[in-house]
Amino acid sequence: MRREYRMLIVAVLCLLSGCLTAGAWADETCNSPYMSNLIKGQEDYVHVWTLGVEGLGDGSDKLVTIDANPRSATYGKVINSLSVGGRGEAHHMGFTDDRRYLWAGGLDDSRIYVFDVGSNPARPRLIRTIASLPQQTGYIGPHTFYALPGRMLICALSNTHDKGGVTGLALYNNKGGFISRHPLPTGMVGGVQGDGYGYDVAVNPARNVLLTSSFAGWNNYMRDLPALIKDPAAMKHFGNTMVVWNLKSLQPTQVLSVPGAPLEIRWSLAPGDNWAITATALTSKLWLIAPGKDGSWGAHDVGTIADPAKVPLPVDISITASGKGLWVNTFMDGMTRYFDLTDPWHPQQTYQKHTGSQVNMVSQSWDGKRVYLTSSLLSHWDKTGADNEQFLRAFNWDGHELTPAFEVDFTREKLGRPHHMKFSARAGSSQSLAALVSR
Repeated sequence: MRREYRMLIVAVLCLLSGCLTAGAWADETCNSPYMSNLIKGQEDYVHVWTLGVEGLGDGSDKLVTIDANPRSATYGKVINSLSVGGRGEAHHMGFTDDRRYLWAGGLDDSRIYVFDVGSNPARPRLIRTIASLPQQTGYIGPHTFYALPGRMLICALSNTHDKGGVTGLALYNNKGGFISRHPLPTGMVGGVQGDGYGYDVAVNPARNVLLTSSFAGWNNYMRDLPALIKDPAAMKHFGNTMVVWNLKSLQPTQVLSVPGAPLEIRWSLAPGDNWAITATALTSKLWLIAPGKDGSWGAHDVGTIADPAKVPLPVDISITASGKGLWVNTFMDGMTRYFDLTDPWHPQQTYQKHTGSQVNMVSQSWDGKRVYLTSSLLSHWDKTGADNEQFLRAFNWDGHELTPAFEVDFTREKLGRPHHMKFSARAGSSQSLAALVSR
């Protein structure tokens, strides 16, 4: 019965991925497939993990909550701000599988904060701080927080030994208890040399596959960008690989060569699809990860983003629920681009819009009708002067044009530098997979 139940869950996930009627769901497309309590209808809130800025407000990293429901009297306004009492380079966050708790990390101090967003999503509460990641694992810079059943998988960016890019995965239970560490490979795996670098995590449960990508260590990401770019030795210390893991055993099975720091990974959510896509920051390429005829996975350069010679610096990407389209933000030129993925082997850019002097994260609703952008990349990499815009911008998307919906100026509000976003909803606006299965 247990195996049958798991198969049923996978089937439901496939339905959620593309067989529901358009507009029926509004959840983000980048969440773990193990996520329950998917948002049904309009998201009510956008939570923004925000870097503190000295002299701006209280100067602390904070979780900022914005009302995103057009029917609300406070639509487009900040309704809550929860500081953590320090600056640790706030970066990414992720829900637990039950969606009650939001884990968020600091790339500099390596602290992990657990927020209760289930009890009252309009006013999250900080319920736990985990400060033991470096001592328990030897890793620093917790980056991606990815839900597994009853557990949270964290991909770090660096290590305590030399603060370089060699790092690994850390596994915790949902209560914050440490379970195990899993180094990223530095030796030969499947005929390719691993570099040990980490960044993002994404899983395909139906194929028992976990993918990780690679970026750089503390020595690079906490350094001023202009000085870093001018240092040839430092520029050699960026990841050039992706790793294929056995999801159940958390053992690496292949290393794939993907030059130029592959960042966010997005699996196609369409039923029957069996591929993922990523963008490389330094070489401005789209790479397709797909199996060959022999069942082994391969990485394929399938597209170019803008002019790589100008280093537009692709950062975040967001795939549509149908798997037919991809939003790509490029930080240096402040552009948001849309690629048609009808043929994922030959992506075609069909739209672009200048959305800010600097633009980083992008999140879209499941129905694809709303797109949210934030501006900050890293405290030492953000632009200066008039180009140092710090915002969350919300847009409506009709398939042809991004139309501004609302904007929050984080500098004017004295909040800091907005980075990662997650959606939530009021009680009664979400539904679990268990409820769907029981129908």
